[in-house]
Amino acid sequence: MYVTAEFGAIMTSATASRLSTGIEGLDEILHGGFVPRRNYMVHGSAGSGKTILALQFLQAGIDAGETSLFINVEEDIDDLIANADALGFDTDAIDFLDLSPTADVFVEDRTYDVFDAAEVEQEPLREAIVDRVEGLDPTRVVVDPLTQFRYLSTDDYQFRRQVVGLMRFLEQHGATVVFTAQDARNQPTEELEFVADGTIRLSTTSYGSTVEVPKFRGSRTQSGDHAYRITDGGMTVYPALVPRDHHGAFTAEPISSGVPEVDDLLDGGIERGTVSVVSGPTGVGKTTLGTQFVNAAADRGERSVVYLFEESETTFLSRSEAVGIPVERMIDRGTLDVQEMDALELSPQEFARTVRTDVEADDADIVMLDGVAGYRLTLNGETNLVLNRLHALGRYLQNMGVTTIFIDETDSPTGPFTATQENISYLADNIVFLRHLELRGELRKAIGVLKKRTSDFERTLREFEITADGIVVGEPLTGMQGILSGTPDLIDDE
Repeated sequence: MYVTAEFGAIMTSATASRLSTGIEGLDEILHGGFVPRRNYMVHGSAGSGKTILALQFLQAGIDAGETSLFINVEEDIDDLIANADALGFDTDAIDFLDLSPTADVFVEDRTYDVFDAAEVEQEPLREAIVDRVEGLDPTRVVVDPLTQFRYLSTDDYQFRRQVVGLMRFLEQHGATVVFTAQDARNQPTEELEFVADGTIRLSTTSYGSTVEVPKFRGSRTQSGDHAYRITDGGMTVYPALVPRDHHGAFTAEPISSGVPEVDDLLDGGIERGTVSVVSGPTGVGKTTLGTQFVNAAADRGERSVVYLFEESETTFLSRSEAVGIPVERMIDRGTLDVQEMDALELSPQEFARTVRTDVEADDADIVMLDGVAGYRLTLNGETNLVLNRLHALGRYLQNMGVTTIFIDETDSPTGPFTATQENISYLADNIVFLRHLELRGELRKAIGVLKKRTSDFERTLREFEITADGIVVGEPLTGMQGILSGTPDLIDDE
């Protein structure tokens, strides 16, 4: 496969005049693709995927019945075609014009002055391009890399003139052009910005590969920090999530947890289309409580998705079944999807696309992310970006009417109370916390509600227990003090 198709039709009839890049996510960023008969620079370091992007652009033209020309200026043509074949491109349908140096360039005897060498070598290249373009009349043209022509020019002025002339020649023949560029020592590509109608920049950051479009004449593009991945199937682009672009119709009604005492704490439950954080230390029952909301949703015939960032699917299934939550039956009936996520191999944008697919294509009603600390690994230590990514994800899900549950683990089993570990309190419409308690030498648990934006809530704490038959919540713990410290005392009524 060379063209991504994980997400359904995104483009509208308003973008019908655009030329697809062959990369669905990139088309989304460009609001349909390239404007015909213009030229676009793909800039990036060696190995960033510039040639792959260019080939996908040509392949999309072939699929649309257009004529594609690849002007190769650097790479060995046999290696180029072999690599393209391995990625599934139809190289038989792509017309290749090979202008790359041969071994003869190194061994041949040159009798002309070095200053004149560029002019001597430039003329046959010009003739070859003109002959092929006029004979083929291509709709799409790739020049890879355009910066190689710099070495065939006597100075920067001549280089700019040649580039402008080449682009105008190709556009006058009806071609849409993609050219690649790579910085060399003392020869940056900024000077090509003025030639290009648009620029696509491929970069590598500490948290993955990113793509941005700093320039696109004649149209706006989707802003944000986008991600991409290169696999055996080519390049896939994952646009940054822009919540304001997404809205769904829903009724803001309370939804039950299926445990009456938990619903009492929450004044009837959590409202549909809100973001809830379930926080607490390890082993206190956060995931089980979140899964109980999923269980109640299944009883209503709704569909939920659980994304596991911190434990395996096998562990999640066996633990849930052991406490009376029939997750395997829910999976069999299609009311639950459990996905084990590899945070170290996943970008936040890629995860957001997965969520969008589950919401928009598969009608998820509840989304649970377990947990926030594991999700943070998708940013490879860029802690400052965690809140931005979670905020965008939560706001998108709110706009779509999806009920969201974030599981957040706090550090200490007991001790001073901490609402959330990742400082995500402001993202939440509801915060439900769980605590370990040490009482008379026995470890017990408590549940309480710290925040609920949409209604009032019960301000007492209740004892919380997980049994083989599910969650059991006791009466309010009104006879104790110091519960939030983790070491409560009984109140002396005398």
